[in-house]
Amino acid sequence: MRALARWLLALLLVAGAGMGGAAFWFQSWLDKPGPLTKPALVLLPRGSGVEGIAQRLEAAGAVGDYRLLRLAAAWTGKAAQLKAGEYALEPGDTPRALLDRIAAGKVHFRKFTMPEGWSSGELLRALAQAEAMTGAVPARLAEGSLLPETYLYSHGDARADLLQRMARGRDELLARLWAQRNPDLPLQNPEQAVILASIVEAETPLAEERPQVAGVFINRLRRGMKLQSDPTVIYGITLGERELERPLSRADLAQPTPWNTYAIDALPPTPINHPGRASLAAVLNPASTKALYFVADGKGGHVFAETYEQHLRNVAAYRASQGR
Repeated sequence: MRALARWLLALLLVAGAGMGGAAFWFQSWLDKPGPLTKPALVLLPRGSGVEGIAQRLEAAGAVGDYRLLRLAAAWTGKAAQLKAGEYALEPGDTPRALLDRIAAGKVHFRKFTMPEGWSSGELLRALAQAEAMTGAVPARLAEGSLLPETYLYSHGDARADLLQRMARGRDELLARLWAQRNPDLPLQNPEQAVILASIVEAETPLAEERPQVAGVFINRLRRGMKLQSDPTVIYGITLGERELERPLSRADLAQPTPWNTYAIDALPPTPINHPGRASLAAVLNPASTKALYFVADGKGGHVFAETYEQHLRNVAAYRASQGR
C-alpha cells in the first residue's frame, strides 16, 4: 500500500493532466471504507497541521497510508479547514467522511451525569475524576446551586466552565418554576423552595411521590410544625461529605445542629443536596393533601396519614413488616 501511495503521489505530481486512470482510482479510494475494525477516539491537537492529522489517523487505524489522506485533503480542498479536537472514528469510515467530519469540527462529546440529590461533596469528587477535562475543582460549593442533569463536554473543556453551565441551568429553571408556582405557599423566596426541594429529594426516590411528600411538608410549615425529616439530621452530622453508615439514633435526633429539623422550627439554613427539576416542581406546585405524616412502606415508597394516631399505626405496620 505504501509503495502504491508513493507511486500515486509521483504520478499525480508529475503526470499532470495525463493521469485520468489514477484520478479515477483516487476518487474511488476516497469513498472506500477504511481499515478500522472497531470504534475509536483520536485526539488531534492544535497545530498538528495536515500531515500531523493524517499521521494520527493512520496510527489510529482509520487509514492505511497517511500520505494518501494528506493528498486527499488537498484534492478535496479540506486541507485548510481541518480543525483540532477529539473525534470519534467508526468502522467503515471513508477517507472522504473523515475529512468532512474534521473539516466541519464535529468533535466527539463526552457525558458527565450529576444524579438528582447529590451533595456538593459527591459532585466535586466525581467532577475531579472526569476524564479529558482541565482545571481544578473548588474547595467548596453551595448546596442546591447546581442543576442535576447529564451534560455534554468536549476534550479539554474546563471544569469551571461546566460548573457555570450547571449553575446557570439551575437559575434559569428555578426562575421559570417560581414564576409558575402556587401563589399560596409558605415560602418567602426561591432559595427557600430549593431548601425544601432538597429535603423532598432526600425523602423519596419516586417521582410520583414527590408532590405528595412536598404537600406534607407544606402543610407542616403552614401549621408551624417541625419538619422532622431524617435526612436533615444526617446532613447535620456528615455535611454531605460521607455516608452515615449506621441507623439514626435517638441521640442523633436530639443533637442540635442547624439542619436538624427535629430540633429547629421551619426550614434549615441551606439545602442538604442538589435537588432535581421534579423535586423543585413538586415543592412549587405540591399535591393538595391533608396529610401531615408519612412513613416508609417497606417497598420503596411511603404511606401517608392525616392524624398522628393513624401515623402511629402505619409506623407499627412498617416495623412489623421489617421483623422489629
